[in-house]
Amino acid sequence: MRILLSGATGFLGGHLLRRLHQDGHSVIALGRNKTRLAELAGLADACLLHDLADGIPDGVPSVDAVIHAAALSSPWGSRAAFQRANVTGTETMIALARQCSARRFVLISSPSVYFKFADQHALAEASPLPPPVNAYAATKRQAEKLVEAATDLDPVILRPRGLYGRGDTSLLPRLLKAARNGPLPLMRDGKAATDLTHVEDVVSAVLAALDAPSSLPQRVFNISGGQALKIRDVAEAAALRSGISPRWRRLPVTPVLAAARLAEWSCRLAPGQPEPPVTAYGVGLFAYHQTLDLTAARTWLGWNPQIDFETGLALTFSQEAA
Repeated sequence: MRILLSGATGFLGGHLLRRLHQDGHSVIALGRNKTRLAELAGLADACLLHDLADGIPDGVPSVDAVIHAAALSSPWGSRAAFQRANVTGTETMIALARQCSARRFVLISSPSVYFKFADQHALAEASPLPPPVNAYAATKRQAEKLVEAATDLDPVILRPRGLYGRGDTSLLPRLLKAARNGPLPLMRDGKAATDLTHVEDVVSAVLAALDAPSSLPQRVFNISGGQALKIRDVAEAAALRSGISPRWRRLPVTPVLAAARLAEWSCRLAPGQPEPPVTAYGVGLFAYHQTLDLTAARTWLGWNPQIDFETGLALTFSQEAA
């Protein structure tokens, strides 16, 4: 296949590009990081330095499929920045896909659209969506709606939970930084749990989405490692491999959430709107159970996670050390 890949210079995008190249696909890679794009040049037929929020790039040939992995993914930032990257960028990618005669559009979305400050077990794709917890969740939901409406592009939307692996700059690095800087919050007796996903499992889910029939009965699919992992166990396992002895401090949820919201409000008013030490969303991840139901992906995409957390963690740290 000839595939147009956005976000090629990102964590997931880089892994996707390597796998697509390995499998013999022809890839046109879009990215915003000039240095990183140059490093990936040997894996793509063409590398285009471009910000999708600036409009449609020139010189993109016809393609069979589009993978839209570009996004601003962060617990903090201005609404305008998220709108520009996640909504305007998706609008541009849809227009580009049509211009390039693509027959399948795969969007990498996020299960943050499900999040609320309550325990949620085995959420299915049809679960009612709560009010967005932050600008990231709000703009990812907007992007999903845009792609769902583009029925001529035979869309598939994936919501992968908690990506980690070689090259991760977000999930485990943030957790380990917090563990180095002080005690981690232990709320509700450590009941909080989530399901993480090794990046190579997300790659295999994208490949399954590319190959899925056009007769799919639904267009949105949860993707995860399929294991309900206690946040405390995740932190301690990652810290152990980093030579850190994490400390825990028992705290009540309500005042911690109130303090986080106050910190967010203060940072919004400060020059440059710096990121607060902790966000309300971050507190929620340490306080509540949030897991996904994978029945639809297993049934309709023929996809199953292959890398359990213990194996994925070993791969992540052994590869980084190498």
